[in-house]
Amino acid sequence: MLRQQMIVVACWLALGAVVAGEEGAQGEVHKLSGGFRFTEGPAADREGNVYFSDIPNSRIHVWTLAGKLKTFREDSGGANGLFFDHDGNLIACEGGARRVTCITPSGAVTVLADRYQEKRFNSPNDCWVDPQGGIYFTDPRYGKMEGRELPGFWVFYITPDRKQVIKVIDDLVKPNGIIGTKDGKRLYVADPGANRIYAYDIVGQGKVANRRLFCGKGSDGMTLDERGNLYITQDQIYVFSPEGEQIRAIRTPERPANVCFGGADRKTLFITARTSLYAVKLDVKGQY
Repeated sequence: MLRQQMIVVACWLALGAVVAGEEGAQGEVHKLSGGFRFTEGPAADREGNVYFSDIPNSRIHVWTLAGKLKTFREDSGGANGLFFDHDGNLIACEGGARRVTCITPSGAVTVLADRYQEKRFNSPNDCWVDPQGGIYFTDPRYGKMEGRELPGFWVFYITPDRKQVIKVIDDLVKPNGIIGTKDGKRLYVADPGANRIYAYDIVGQGKVANRRLFCGKGSDGMTLDERGNLYITQDQIYVFSPEGEQIRAIRTPERPANVCFGGADRKTLFITARTSLYAVKLDVKGQY
């Protein structure tokens, strides 16, 4: 009996988990690489190579278009969320170092911000670069709370000239995943502390209005496809239309943490899930 169970599990892992939902199956989830401690923050560069963090090991890796795994940066400051700016630099939320940095393709690191009103950030978690080059990022804290200097868990904005940090949102329980639409008109912020995702209208640089409940689920990381559908991570990946209707679910062998589109045609969804990096081919491109 045990042998039969082991065979069933092995076959399931080999085949992968299908993408299911109203729009039908789109492919199988394939494991690309494993042996990590906690993967997070996937982001694709202009060519479609996908960078991602291994937080406890304080490394940033890259999965290349050639299907090779490389280490991009050691001693990453406990980097978590990543996003590429319009000049091809990698923006990193260094949760361990409590700062947001800019990393050039050659690996040179510049600290963009590590404080708000002279007080150190809690633990920058996830980020998004708007069309003007400004950076929205979330700043919760997980685990030990010693050394906190800010009285809350907030969402911040680094201005395009990277000279000012603005507090954008201060009324969430514990903001985490964040993403905005490519036209710069809508911002999504996940609040897993309240098991909610909110949508906002962006009305200026670092200014949002018209908060509304988008869906009654929290999320770690998030991304958008070209149709405006939002991909969120919980026990599996859920896909919501721009109107907040769940239209698809993607089952993964491990609990997913974050997602992004990558590959040369931007039709592959890359998934960071605990100890591994996974991918699934879809019928739609990513916005990023």
